[in-house]
Amino acid sequence: MNASVEKQTHEFQTEVTQLLKLMIHSLYSNQEIFLRELISNASDACDKLRFNALSDESILEDDPELKVKISFNKKKKTLTISDNGIGMNAEQIAEHLGTIAKSGTKEFFQSLTGDQAKDSQMIGQFGVGFYSSFIVADKATVTSRAAGEVADQAVIWESEGEGSYTLESTTKETRGTEVTLHLKKEAAKEFLEDFRIRNVIRTYSDHIGFPIEMPAADGDNKGEWEAVNKASALWSLQKKEISDDEYKEFYKHVAHDFEDPQDWIHNHVEGKQSYISLFYIPKRAQFDLMERDKRHGIKLYVKRVFIMDDAEHLMPTWLRFVRGLVDSDDLPLNVSREILQSNKLIDSIRNASVKKVLSLLEKMAKKKPEEYATFWKEFGQVLKEGPVEDYANRDRIMKLFRYSSTHEGSETDSVTLADYIERMKDKQDKIYYITAESYAAAKSSPHLGIFKDKGIEVLLMHERVDEWMMSQVSEFDGKHFQSITSTELDLGELADKEEKQAQEKVAEENKDLVERMKAVLADDVNEVKVSSRLTDAPSCIVQSANDMSMHMQKILKTAGHGTPASQPTLEINADHALVKRLHDEKDDTKFSDWTRILFEQAVLAEGGELADPYAFVTRLNKMLGELSGAGDSGRIIT
Repeated sequence: MNASVEKQTHEFQTEVTQLLKLMIHSLYSNQEIFLRELISNASDACDKLRFNALSDESILEDDPELKVKISFNKKKKTLTISDNGIGMNAEQIAEHLGTIAKSGTKEFFQSLTGDQAKDSQMIGQFGVGFYSSFIVADKATVTSRAAGEVADQAVIWESEGEGSYTLESTTKETRGTEVTLHLKKEAAKEFLEDFRIRNVIRTYSDHIGFPIEMPAADGDNKGEWEAVNKASALWSLQKKEISDDEYKEFYKHVAHDFEDPQDWIHNHVEGKQSYISLFYIPKRAQFDLMERDKRHGIKLYVKRVFIMDDAEHLMPTWLRFVRGLVDSDDLPLNVSREILQSNKLIDSIRNASVKKVLSLLEKMAKKKPEEYATFWKEFGQVLKEGPVEDYANRDRIMKLFRYSSTHEGSETDSVTLADYIERMKDKQDKIYYITAESYAAAKSSPHLGIFKDKGIEVLLMHERVDEWMMSQVSEFDGKHFQSITSTELDLGELADKEEKQAQEKVAEENKDLVERMKAVLADDVNEVKVSSRLTDAPSCIVQSANDMSMHMQKILKTAGHGTPASQPTLEINADHALVKRLHDEKDDTKFSDWTRILFEQAVLAEGGELADPYAFVTRLNKMLGELSGAGDSGRIIT
């Protein structure tokens, strides 16, 4: 088929027609990436020529400077992408653009072995990505001449993206390939603008290893070809070749951030697999950081060609604040550059990436504590998802956590779990904590009474994620976590024998009061009992380890979710004046009102919601009126 070819019409392979429909209607949500695909193909062609020229310089002819050129014609509604790479003859163009699962680059890779494969810089499956052109074009014309062939051995391939294409011979003075897209009406409005094309190039192809040129739009050099991209991959350089300022500027480009990053880590990995990773920690949380389902951060390159943003594959959700990229030499692709095949290479890169980021954070926490405090304030809530989602790194992640505590007496999260364990009392075998909707609610919780008296430190957890995380994590460094709001609270050997005996005595003395209160609250509580934890407050709500806290129930209800039915336990402080008064109350109506007030104020203190707030206020006003000497109406009785 190298001889002259009269114009012929050929049917597409069945799979090609199916692919066209799939690409246009399903795979590609962003139309602009067709340009990325075509630039990548042009870069592939230049890469292949450069590699072949190592053994045969003659194929460079008199044009050794490899490049990609892009131009457009608004009047004709055409966009042209050309290269001076390896080119194709009639047989190759029919094979690679007429069938699926065939690619000049792919087959070329398969023909390489050993160091040749490592030295080559090719990527992609030309015959697949090319068809994304028909997202924006109603006709594509490809003119190509293979390197080493004479001018009249060029060929034209043309199709309207439906069931067939045509082939015919032509003359082309220069080697390489020229793709001309005849744009659809709507696409022409967008992609025949100089600024828009340049923006797409800088977004997707800035670090292609060859110049991507366009005619200058204005200035003294108007009309002259000029490079749009940087044509160099910063991450491919060794660390010692890159200044801090260059790292920072690249971060702003890759993360679309105006601020410098807080820190970064750059690694070249060689061995069973070869890839480069460059990860950044931003200074500020992104506005959509808490949207777990949104893709974040990490870009995938293969041999310097941008493929996709895919945090799901390259970085776990709990590290979604990380920005940067991975550039692999040997990741496989399937029919779309946007859909990675699940394989062990990806898992290996992901696992290694997690360890690198953890190492960076550990180093920051140890050597730059003030910077780490800033990091924790911005991203701590997201990092707390880690122990639940990544069991293998659970302890390592939790060592990075920072909390408020009763020891520090400050809202600033500065206490590590290691700090807590180091300060634990003799014979203390648990890490005590409380979760609440705010720091103020946590530090003022009535549950802290006994712990303050005994000087036992309690971690004050006051972020939404804490409740969920602690329901999934049971221990750290061999020490079990214990919620101080749980019915199963056990101080172990920290509670002496005399205290236990005294508590049992008080419980027995108030047995009748407890039964009477339980009868009033039969529909609201599972149990009423005398508390061993309260010192100042008259009452508190406690729940079993298997029940959802009132704070979490409130969060779920606010989000429109249902909550499982459960009844808490009401604990009362037998030494409190209000409880003593209740003990002596003979009037059943007053006893019921006082009992409900003690229960309802305990619910509110726990971050819960009342079914009938007005009834609570009415009872409270009635009680206050009685205590002040006023009647039910609130008027003073003389």
